[in-house]
Amino acid sequence: MEQINKSISKNIKRVRQERNLSLEKTSELTGVSKTMLGQIERGESNPTVTTLWKIANGLRLSFSSLISQDRPSVTLIKKNEVEPVIENDGQYRVYPLVSFNPENQFEVFLITLEPGCEHKSEPHNAGVEEYIFVNDGTLEVEVNDKLYVVDCEDTIIFDADKPHIYRNNGNKIVKCSVLIHYPL
Repeated sequence: MEQINKSISKNIKRVRQERNLSLEKTSELTGVSKTMLGQIERGESNPTVTTLWKIANGLRLSFSSLISQDRPSVTLIKKNEVEPVIENDGQYRVYPLVSFNPENQFEVFLITLEPGCEHKSEPHNAGVEEYIFVNDGTLEVEVNDKLYVVDCEDTIIFDADKPHIYRNNGNKIVKCSVLIHYPL
């Protein structure tokens, strides 16, 4: 977790400085307290997925731009070497696989949900789409109060600027690949 927290700290501070934003103004834009933002920037806090989404949405950034590290032109990404962002007492894990790149306008994650896990996702900015490919298990996705059951090897695509919830009501871990596409 230490390296990912360093990246989060560095990236938030860099964006704030590039945009000449005070902690107070950043707090207003994101809905995250000045105290929490300061702790994150100093590496004293381990932000949740929800907090990171609030920051990303408020600053109009991709999620992975907050956690990304510099990478070479060819990269082999091994899941066991990727530090996940963990929430819900370890029941919900987000593995950042492909960081946002302005040329292709998307980012990719592997997400795992333990049995019984429910994760409420913050609505993203207007025009953002999610493409979820279920690799193992059955995922329930609730979008705008409508429930969709996505079985193994099935895909769901939706406008992510609406409230949405991921749920695992099964008895085995759900694994899914998530591509988030940002508009130009």
